[in-house]
Amino acid sequence: MRSLDIGATGMLGQQMNVDTISNNIANMTTTGYKRQRLEFQDLMYQHILRPGSTSSASGTIVPTGLSLGLGVRPAATYRIQEQGTLQQTDNDLDLSVSGLGFFQVELPNGDTAYTRAGSFQLNQDGEIVTSNGYRLIPGITVPTDAIYVEVNTEGEVFAKMPQQTSLQSLGQLEIANFVNPAGLEATGDTMFLETDASGQAITGIPGADNFGIIRQGMLEQSNVDSVKEITLLISAQRAYEMNSNVISTSDEMLDTVNQLR
Repeated sequence: MRSLDIGATGMLGQQMNVDTISNNIANMTTTGYKRQRLEFQDLMYQHILRPGSTSSASGTIVPTGLSLGLGVRPAATYRIQEQGTLQQTDNDLDLSVSGLGFFQVELPNGDTAYTRAGSFQLNQDGEIVTSNGYRLIPGITVPTDAIYVEVNTEGEVFAKMPQQTSLQSLGQLEIANFVNPAGLEATGDTMFLETDASGQAITGIPGADNFGIIRQGMLEQSNVDSVKEITLLISAQRAYEMNSNVISTSDEMLDTVNQLR
C-alpha cells in the first residue's frame, strides 16, 4: 500500500518542520537572529494513465489521466531577512544595522564572515572584536586612554580623548550586502559565509547606495514572532498526527485483508 510510505514521508517532513520551528523559538532572544521557514515539495508521481494520451484507435485524448503522488519532501529552509526590533542598551560598542547590510568579521582562518549581531567589545590591543574575539573589518583600534567611543549613522568612528575638545577619528565602518542574502551559509554564532547562491559581497558605507545605517547603543533583536511560531508548531503537530492516522488506517486495512478467509 502506497499510503504507508506516503504517510511516513509526511511524518518525516513534519518532524523536520517542528525542528525548524523549535530552533526559531530557541533563538527568540538571540541578537541578530533571522527566523527560518521550511518549504516542502511533492515527490514524484506514478502515472498509471498519462494525461493527453490517446484512449482509442480514433484518437480520442484522455483529459486528465490517472496519477498517484508518492508523498512529500522538505525542499529548503528559507531565512526571513525581516528587520528585528532595535533594543536600546546605551553601550558604546553595541551597534546595529537599521536596514540592509551585515557587519564584516575576520575569522581565525582569514575568511570573512557576516553577521547582524553587533554586540562588540575591545580586546587586549584595543581592537573592536566580537564576543569570540574575531576582529571587525575594517579593523579599528581604540586608544587605551579614550574616554568614550562615538559612531555616527554613516559608520564613522570617533573617540573622545583627554584634554581634547574635538573628537579623534578612528576609522570608517563598512557593511556588506548580497543579491540573495537567503543563500548565505549559516555557521553558528549568528554568522554567515558567502556562497555561490548568495553572490559576492557588495561592500559600502552605511547610509549610501541602499545600505542601512548604523545605530550606536542599540542591538537588533531576533525577528521571531512567538505567537506565530506557536501557531505554526500546533499546525505542524496536527499535520504529524494526521499522517500518523494515515499509517494506522493503512495498517487496519491490511489487517482486514489478512483476516479474510
